[in-house]
Amino acid sequence: MSRPIRLLLAAALLAPLAACSSSDGADSKPESKAPGFPYTVTNCGVKTTYEAPPKRAVTMNQHVTEVMLELGLEDRIAGTAYLDDKVLPKYAKAYADTPVLAKEYPSYEKLLAANPDFVYGGYASSFLAGEGRSRGALAKSGVESRLNVEGCAKKPVSMDDVYKEVREVGSTFGVRPRAEKWVTAAKRELAQTEAKSKPVPVFVYDSGDKTAFTAGGRGIGNDIIERAGGRNVFADLDKSFGDASWESVVDRKPEVIVILDYGGTTVAQKKKRLLDDPVLADIPAIKHKRFAVLPLSDTVVGVRAPAAVGKLADQL
Repeated sequence: MSRPIRLLLAAALLAPLAACSSSDGADSKPESKAPGFPYTVTNCGVKTTYEAPPKRAVTMNQHVTEVMLELGLEDRIAGTAYLDDKVLPKYAKAYADTPVLAKEYPSYEKLLAANPDFVYGGYASSFLAGEGRSRGALAKSGVESRLNVEGCAKKPVSMDDVYKEVREVGSTFGVRPRAEKWVTAAKRELAQTEAKSKPVPVFVYDSGDKTAFTAGGRGIGNDIIERAGGRNVFADLDKSFGDASWESVVDRKPEVIVILDYGGTTVAQKKKRLLDDPVLADIPAIKHKRFAVLPLSDTVVGVRAPAAVGKLADQL
């Protein structure tokens, strides 16, 4: 066979292969990104870029768990921990199907055993370095994280921070429209429930015996009280929660005491402790037995906060 003929036959045989290769290259496309991604957010000083929504989140503290459930993200929760009080009835079924890793905070080893790609903490205590759960340690293990904005606030938080929290979580998980729908409904509810009357002096009793552990002016609880028609007598306490002396409680003459309902001490036991204390006998709220009650989960940055305004306003 002559050399030109051999070259022609070789070209004929290679042509289909080249065409096949060319066709494969044209059809193969880079993996498409989820809408809204990559998404970059700075949370409590930690800047993170998400290339895709997290798939296996662990939530630590009830109020952030409820943010996830409100946004319909129960299928993304690989585990949860630290229930402060009862979850709302609307979340009960979804919560019952969620693995509970620990009654309080799980150890670092148990946390990683859930194989998370994201950890969402409600309080700064979620990420205590001394217990091995710092955000830096998680990052080294390839796990992204978020801390509720109230956990690192440098100024008093408000309902705007609640909306920010829900929006950023919605964006992180690729469900921003759900977050916006919730924010719109929450704003509408607030507009209908905010009180316009003269503020009532309010003392929040969380717990405490030697001192009163109460709500200060930095947390969302202070904003809830003001919107509900109250005036937090410890608004000048530059913390979300902190200790106050019983003498200062007496001096500030609260007309209503808001008891936070959670944990092993019942509301009835807390009322009895206050009513039986002779030091408090002349406080108007004690003399007239004026008490209001809110679950602890209503008074932190989460999806309950807007509705808590109406609940408290009704009681005031």
